[in-house]
Amino acid sequence: MSPGNIPPPTEIESSARLWRPLAPFIAREARLADWASRHPLTRWAYEFIRFGVKQAWACLFGAIMLALLLITHAVYPPGAPLARYDFLVLAAVGIQALMLTTKLETWEEAKVILLFHFVGTAMEVFKTSVGSWVYPEPSLLRIGGVPLFTGFMYASVGSFIARSWRLFDFRFTRHPPLWMVKALAVGIYANFFLDHFGVDLRIALLLAAFAVFGRTWIHYRVWRVYRRMPLLLANFLTAAFVWTGENIGTFAHAWMYPSQADGWRLVGFGKFSSWFLLLMVSYALVALVNPPQDAGSRVSPAGSHPPARKARAQPRDAL
Repeated sequence: MSPGNIPPPTEIESSARLWRPLAPFIAREARLADWASRHPLTRWAYEFIRFGVKQAWACLFGAIMLALLLITHAVYPPGAPLARYDFLVLAAVGIQALMLTTKLETWEEAKVILLFHFVGTAMEVFKTSVGSWVYPEPSLLRIGGVPLFTGFMYASVGSFIARSWRLFDFRFTRHPPLWMVKALAVGIYANFFLDHFGVDLRIALLLAAFAVFGRTWIHYRVWRVYRRMPLLLANFLTAAFVWTGENIGTFAHAWMYPSQADGWRLVGFGKFSSWFLLLMVSYALVALVNPPQDAGSRVSPAGSHPPARKARAQPRDAL
């Protein structure tokens, strides 16, 4: 991935300042960054670890939800007065409230999560009604065959994209017009319903996604330089991550596909195309709340790490 030049220090703002529990660590992290910048090997290791930490932070809500699925699958008592699915709904609401109260989550991210609730739940109601998958356990907090915790599972995908957008300070080159992104998203979302009526435009939509985003690059800042990646590659990698999460969910018996009726097995790799397309919808929803910004002069095709700076000169370059 190609690096780009760091913007002037006055233009950099630490995303950690938005999340209250992280604010006390900004100065300490700046001193660590100053030490790491003195040697190429420590600089590389620091940036690699920093990337992993940021990814984990972006995944926070989704990781908590997956952990809850696994833990409740293992220890939740059968026949409890509160159904497991209902407990997951209440737990998810509580986690969201806690994250907003402590500013672990911003209100902009909460808007994305709300959008995903509506979009995801509507599709779930339809898909379960036609037997695409089932939620085998009883619950009270549900719409049709869909327990309400599922909206939070979709929301965790939107939360990941929105948090990554902010943490890595996304900028774009050759980004398509938003009307084009919206049109593609509407077509993809509609096809998730139409394919049950003999109209499957999946191949055409995949080709359209490549046509719309084929020249688009995401510029992201892990530390002091911008690096870049094709947007479609980022989408594919995220789809792989979501597919892994889906396998965890089915293993935890949170939902079940017809192929898993006789026992758990890996979700088929054919689901990749579905998730890839659904992530195009996810991206469009996040872009509605957080319009893409052009890279412009903030990044360039090539660059190098700037020399080490004193810790006091770089508090804004923290996590």
